[in-house]
Amino acid sequence: MTRRTVIVILTAFIAVAAFVTAVFLYQRHERQQAVQQAAAQFGVMVRSHSPVVGPIAAPVTIVEFFDPACEACRAFYPYVKQILAEWPREVRLVIRYVPFHREPSVIGVQILEAARAQGRFEPMMEALLQSQPVWASHSAPTADRAWQFARAAGLDMEKARAHVASGDVEKVLKQDVADLTAVGVRATPTFFVNGKPLSEPDPRVLRELVKSEVERSRKAP
Repeated sequence: MTRRTVIVILTAFIAVAAFVTAVFLYQRHERQQAVQQAAAQFGVMVRSHSPVVGPIAAPVTIVEFFDPACEACRAFYPYVKQILAEWPREVRLVIRYVPFHREPSVIGVQILEAARAQGRFEPMMEALLQSQPVWASHSAPTADRAWQFARAAGLDMEKARAHVASGDVEKVLKQDVADLTAVGVRATPTFFVNGKPLSEPDPRVLRELVKSEVERSRKAP
């Protein structure tokens, strides 16, 4: 092997090594950026005012952009409830409000927030979703009837009206609308699991995504 050949081989080796190093550094930078972006977006998805179902410190967080007047949200709810029951210590649900159906949505949010202030968020959500075809019918919505169902479900109406009048619900809705716009939510329900978007609106896909995150959390040091 001549000296010139050795130099050519060494030069080629150095070039390949430099390329591999550059690719590695680029990929590491991309991963770091992805982690930072996910963390930043997760901060937008979960606010201190957001309703939480399940353990506050659960390692797996399902964020649902939810409209109480949405038929698909109603259809998904039993499956979400099953997932929470399957991993009661490891999964929590964070609700973000999406008032896509205007007045019925806003009234539904008012009732849910009033119920949350009275410690009755979960039973009120079930009551509203169960009666949704009556008070949130898309053909002829009668949103005021939602308050009748809320009263029947045990809501203290005087306290509820005072809570709505305080302006707190309006502030929550304003922030949630800003956040859903920032995240790019265009339909309900929209789910994220530990910041990862649900690839398709299928309860089975949601369960598998949650399962993978639960298993990942169990392996974490």
